[in-house]
Amino acid sequence: MKIDGGCHCGALTYEAEIDPDTMTICHCTDCQKMSGTAFRTVIRAHEDNFKMLTGEPKIYVKTSENGTPRAMGFCENCGTQIYGTSVGEGPKIIGIRGGTVTQSAQLKPVNQIWTRSAQPWVCEIEGMEVYETSLEAG
Repeated sequence: MKIDGGCHCGALTYEAEIDPDTMTICHCTDCQKMSGTAFRTVIRAHEDNFKMLTGEPKIYVKTSENGTPRAMGFCENCGTQIYGTSVGEGPKIIGIRGGTVTQSAQLKPVNQIWTRSAQPWVCEIEGMEVYETSLEAG
């Protein structure tokens, strides 16, 4: 499936060819902290199938729980995280952040990882009061 997307301010845009059956929900504490929410969705693309169209992401290298360095590409203007990938030589898988994908409504997660770090209330969302817009103006 061909997808495209970009950051919130529009400085970074990309396109990719992905397998929609690789959409994952990640509950790790790094994803929680870096996304500012309870989990993040990620869709994988091989590096040969991912292309930045406009702009160059700023790279932050973090160390994962198992000690592996990960390059995190984000917009230095608005802060939107675009992807994460391995550091160093060898073929790369680009973990595209699901919220940046224009076609995100067409992508349904097929699995969840790092569930030991999941917030305990995540499975209790169904049944909460819902509102189509904000409770407050502005």
